[in-house]
Amino acid sequence: MRFDKFTTKLQQALSDAQSLAVGGDNQFIEPVHLLLALLNDADSGAGSLLSRAGGNVAALKTALSDAVARLPKVEGHGGEVQIGRDLTNLLNLTDKEAQKRGDQFIASEMFLLALTGDKGEAGRLLKTHGVSPAPLEQAISAVRGGASWRAQSPKASARR
Repeated sequence: MRFDKFTTKLQQALSDAQSLAVGGDNQFIEPVHLLLALLNDADSGAGSLLSRAGGNVAALKTALSDAVARLPKVEGHGGEVQIGRDLTNLLNLTDKEAQKRGDQFIASEMFLLALTGDKGEAGRLLKTHGVSPAPLEQAISAVRGGASWRAQSPKASARR
């Protein structure tokens, strides 16, 4: 997984997810951390995109906060956290989604799209709160206007 291929917004969300994990005494950064971090950042556009796809974002944020609070806590790990196996797998699927679209960089909406196929807690919560693959694909296409991330650098695409 190449973090330098992530847009600036996705890199920032991953850092915010790490902070959520550290603050919650979690040993691993999980998909629920990253999804919550994306939704907590009003500038990421994730909430707007999910809402456009039919999702109930306010209820989803509450459910994600509850899910993060239920994660196992580890004391004495010195605040050192690592990306969990489930999140690693999802980020790899995110990369695959971006490649399928000819994107040179990996944007947060590709993470959201990969998450719609996730059988874990984050994917389940996304579905429970009204987000499914087809409407999300349509919302992404509408927002992108058919454009890919081919010509944009991660810094130029920071809004995503």
